Amino acid sequence: MTAAITTHDLTKRYGKSRGIEKLNLEINEGEIFGFIGPNGAGKSTTIRTLLGLIKPTSGSASLFGEDIATNGPRLRQRIGYLPSEVFYYDNMKVSDLLRYSASFYDKPKKEIENRMYQLAKLLDLDLNKKIDDLSYGNKKKVGIVQGLQHSPDLIILDEPTGGLDPLMQQTFFDLLRSENKRGATILFSSHILSEVQKLCDRVAIIKDGKLVKVESMKTLRASSYAKIRLELAAPAAKSSFKLAGISNMAAAGKNVSFLYRGDVNAITKLIAKLPLTNVWIEEPELEEIFMHYYKTDNN
Repeated sequence: MTAAITTHDLTKRYGKSRGIEKLNLEINEGEIFGFIGPNGAGKSTTIRTLLGLIKPTSGSASLFGEDIATNGPRLRQRIGYLPSEVFYYDNMKVSDLLRYSASFYDKPKKEIENRMYQLAKLLDLDLNKKIDDLSYGNKKKVGIVQGLQHSPDLIILDEPTGGLDPLMQQTFFDLLRSENKRGATILFSSHILSEVQKLCDRVAIIKDGKLVKVESMKTLRASSYAKIRLELAAPAAKSSFKLAGISNMAAAGKNVSFLYRGDVNAITKLIAKLPLTNVWIEEPELEEIFMHYYKTDNN
């Protein structure tokens, strides 16, 4: 299988500050690949280096087998990019901005314009409005259309769902699946695990600029934790929580919290024996979910 993205010991430092350190990634053509980690982990630095927006300190990166450092302009013709924050010329109309953006691509003008109209209709984006009259969510929609209107071979998304309401997020995910069926490779960077779980085939976990693990989503789901918080009618002894899979337990009076990985039937049986007044079962933060990976990496 051909690789759409390959990095070899890719490193970027900002003086003495950390950026990314010896990243080795291989993302296959036609794959939807998640890139996850806490804010500040190095996701955006990696993406900007792949795009040729910043130069690596050492190491290399190639897209579709071509080195980004020597073939950047040609390769960027094949890329659609949506940054985490979008900034535009406020006085321009949406349609004028998108046509201006389309002019940078060596594709038939009519083809890109038709695609622009299709995407705008799908996302409920008013092309006649001025940029400065748009909400944050609608500005994000402009970024989506801008990144996809030239039907790129590689779509790179950096925290793409900020500002989109839940219904529009679902429309966006459906659009990405459609782009992938067309043949596009997608690199989806996020700190929100649930987004990655909905969409991706494989995922890379990054922390402190270093690659911690590359996993299939099937494996990742099997190892995911639940974050459980209990409010009790009366304090309970720690011995009440003896069950394999419970970790990071914290108790303060009648309030107890812990992470759990294991059979959901076993934990519900345990909880049912306690004098409960309330219970919350949530998706943990990435730091909590991947604590076992991080500990392994640090060791």
